[in-house]
Amino acid sequence: MTTQEVADKLVGYCRKGQFENAMKTLYGPNIVSIEPKGAPMERVEGFEEVLKKAAFFNDMVEEFHGNEVSDSIVADNFFSCYMKMDATFKEGGRQSMEEICLYQVKDGKIVQEEFFYTPNPQG
Repeated sequence: MTTQEVADKLVGYCRKGQFENAMKTLYGPNIVSIEPKGAPMERVEGFEEVLKKAAFFNDMVEEFHGNEVSDSIVADNFFSCYMKMDATFKEGGRQSMEEICLYQVKDGKIVQEEFFYTPNPQG
């Protein structure tokens, strides 16, 4: 797949809330996931560890109310998109979270993801 095809598939999965399908279909085995400094699990390497990171996040959520994902912007083997999530957390209540997501693609798979947002100091 080209970078544009990977980007289109990721955006499609995420708009439907199918984040696990996106990971299982599009992520490479040595994926690196980077969160901002101060966030839990700032850097995670490897497909299984990224799945654990996603499970850790999902365990913090009491209820998802909706999400929004922009179209992607593609340049070379990178793409980015804007994501917004509305969720009620087990601790911290209902929050709206916004982030810029940057992905690197190699051989038709996402090999790195990095998220840009301001971490919540309360977790």
